[in-house]
Amino acid sequence: MFTLAEVASLNDIQPTYRILKPWWDVFMDYLAVVMLMVAIFAGTMQLTKDQVVCLPVLQSTVNSKAQPGTSGKADVTTAETTTGQAEAASTRMVSFGSAPTVTPDVPLSRATSSQYQPTESGQTLKKEQKDSSGRKTNLDFQQYVFINQMCYHLALPWYSKYFPYLALIHTIILIVSSNFWFKYPKTCSKIEHFVSILGKCFESPWTTKALSETACEDSEENKQRLTGAQSLPKHVSTSSDEGSPSASTPMITKTGFKFSTEKPVIEVPSVTILDKKDGEQAKALFEKVRKFRAHVEDSDLIYKLYVVQTVIKTVKFIFILCYTANFVNAISFEHICNPKVEHLIGYTQFECTHNMAYMLKKLLISYISLICVYGFVCLYTLFWLFRIPLKEYSFEKVREESSFSDIPDVKNDFAFLLHMVDQYDQLYSKRFGVFLSEVSENKLREISLNHEWTFEKLRQHVSRNAQDKQELHLFMLSGVPDAVFDLTDLDVLKLELIPEAKIPAKISQMTNLQELHLCHCPAKVEQTAFSFLRDHLRCLHVKFTDVGEIPAWVYLLKNLRELYLIGNLNSENNKMIGLESLRELRHLKILNVKSNLTKIPSNITDVAPHLTKLVIHNDGTKLVVLNSLKKMMNVAELELQNCELERIPHAIFSLSNLQELDLKSNSIRTIEEIISFQHLKRLTCLKLWHNRIVNIPSSITHVKNLESLYLSNNKLESLPAAVFSLQKLRCLDVSYNSIAVIPIEIGLLQNLQHFHITGNKVDILPKQLFKCVKLRTLSLGQNCITSIPEKIGQLLQLTHLELKGNCLDRLPATLGQCRLLRKSGLVVEDHLFDTLPSEVKEVLNQDTSIPFANGI
Repeated sequence: MFTLAEVASLNDIQPTYRILKPWWDVFMDYLAVVMLMVAIFAGTMQLTKDQVVCLPVLQSTVNSKAQPGTSGKADVTTAETTTGQAEAASTRMVSFGSAPTVTPDVPLSRATSSQYQPTESGQTLKKEQKDSSGRKTNLDFQQYVFINQMCYHLALPWYSKYFPYLALIHTIILIVSSNFWFKYPKTCSKIEHFVSILGKCFESPWTTKALSETACEDSEENKQRLTGAQSLPKHVSTSSDEGSPSASTPMITKTGFKFSTEKPVIEVPSVTILDKKDGEQAKALFEKVRKFRAHVEDSDLIYKLYVVQTVIKTVKFIFILCYTANFVNAISFEHICNPKVEHLIGYTQFECTHNMAYMLKKLLISYISLICVYGFVCLYTLFWLFRIPLKEYSFEKVREESSFSDIPDVKNDFAFLLHMVDQYDQLYSKRFGVFLSEVSENKLREISLNHEWTFEKLRQHVSRNAQDKQELHLFMLSGVPDAVFDLTDLDVLKLELIPEAKIPAKISQMTNLQELHLCHCPAKVEQTAFSFLRDHLRCLHVKFTDVGEIPAWVYLLKNLRELYLIGNLNSENNKMIGLESLRELRHLKILNVKSNLTKIPSNITDVAPHLTKLVIHNDGTKLVVLNSLKKMMNVAELELQNCELERIPHAIFSLSNLQELDLKSNSIRTIEEIISFQHLKRLTCLKLWHNRIVNIPSSITHVKNLESLYLSNNKLESLPAAVFSLQKLRCLDVSYNSIAVIPIEIGLLQNLQHFHITGNKVDILPKQLFKCVKLRTLSLGQNCITSIPEKIGQLLQLTHLELKGNCLDRLPATLGQCRLLRKSGLVVEDHLFDTLPSEVKEVLNQDTSIPFANGI
């Protein structure tokens, strides 16, 4: 036989699950324990004391009962006979335990025992009747034991014998049905995860801080919260330590709330400052809650399983009540037994007594009472399950009481679990809702961010850029730290991959700020901050994936001078260049667009009259429509890079104010249209590098004001004399072509300052090259040059000389005459440098600062 503890173990659940057991489940658990005790007690009593005691029903007695209408004489005879038998039996009756037996004696025949004794007087008969105490049956002890055993199984109703076992089985089924949803693997894992997260959310310092900051100031509400705080330990005192809310029993005292008549709510300073460790734990909880919600909200398995087990318990209660009430009257103290053993005993009918009948009947009535109470609770549970939509949960009350108005309503199993928690204590779901709010999460990130990125740390990240401006670059943060806006001397601010960036009014302190970079950062600005940016911001860089990431306020920066847009502007969702018009950017001078356009957006024409520089960098997408360029009459610099252009666009020839044209990385093969550049009187710089140009037409002589010509990385094999007729040419770059000879006409370029012919096939340097005495940069690397003429010493202004990658065996000593040339500007192999005389090397090694630039 199993013990009560072993059976009760079926009802055991993890202590942390108690928050998911409403009052009816707890009450039914206790009822089940009481029913279990009743069943075990009845079973124990039945095993130790249950038996029947039977006596034979004499034939004469049966006949007298069967023939009540016989004569009086017969009645007397029967009575006397019975009296005689009883007298004889009284002399031989011996008691063996609980089964009375008759001592063996000379058996009397039925005829003899029924004879009448006329010789005895009436007085003697009365005396004998008075002294007799039983009837003589002539049965021995073994016969009584035999009859008792047979009649226990034949006469006793089955319910009297099996009631304790049935009660035990029923109770075990009810216990299992109560907690099956805690044991089933597909629901147990979710419940375990939910309880763990709920406990951590309940005891998180961030929960206390978030709720304390939004607590109502009304004294009545504070009194109610005080009452709730005092009653909380009663609910959670029995919970376990691991993942249990018991650890949060003193939570109210830890939060720093102090209640008094003078001040409704007082926050201890420790509440307002969140430790870094606590902040990291809270951020991890936000992520866990987000993932758990996505995992649980997609099904309602837990709800269905709970409904099913409640229905099973209700059906079980009805079944037990129906058949138990029907058999309750079958348990009685007296039973008639008719065993077919007359040939062994001599009697056909026995009257038996069941000594446990009284106790079993009382226990059965108690069991029925418990079952009725249990059933009423089951019916209430079903009523609760179907009365309200448990697969929907609203945080409306929490939203009203706190500033977190964005706490979303939940559904399915997530909603059902929260409804169950509310039956335990509504404070759990209230504190849990804090971790469903994006406002709360953003506030946590802001606090943690400001705690980590102090003013001193930000100051260490400030650097000087190429323009000698103070620059701060923030990358992949949860927001913009408040201390950033205390850097009042900052010139450039770069925000990259900060999706929750917000620019507050404090930015108005940064009076030196003129350049802002937003890289995948759709920043939001306050009204005061926008007013400041509108008046002070001069340069804005926006990098995006979708045009929707461009903040709307960008198109309203009236004083903006430079705008750089990098992203996809040619998809179906992105109609040309943004959601707003650029018309409001009245002072915009420079527009740089790096995208994949097929035509110049019409919105650009809104600011065309004001633009002085337009840069379009296409990522290999062919730019087809260029007619809009004609409207940009004030454009001085135009760059169309990587646009798959095959010829110089005709629309460019209408730009009378154009000074610099850059057509880098296109597919231009011929530049015969260059003759039309004669109308561009202000054109001084022409960049046709990284194309497929084979030759330079002689018509280039008509571009008389040209000062810089870049033809590197093409397919040129020669330089026509027409190039050297451009008397104003100061920079000529023909690097990385297939040029073998430098024409002697190069000496005509008296204003040439920078000449690049690296990566060609030149083997001889003409002496006329050194007539260009204004040369500052001379790049001759990666050619086939075998010697450098001594006349190189005539280049007195030379600051950069590249000779690496040639076939030289020595360097001329006249390099020492190049007064501005230093070793840092001499690009040559080390062994060639060693061939120079020591005094020349000393001159080149001198550390003299150069008063002017030597680059392009």
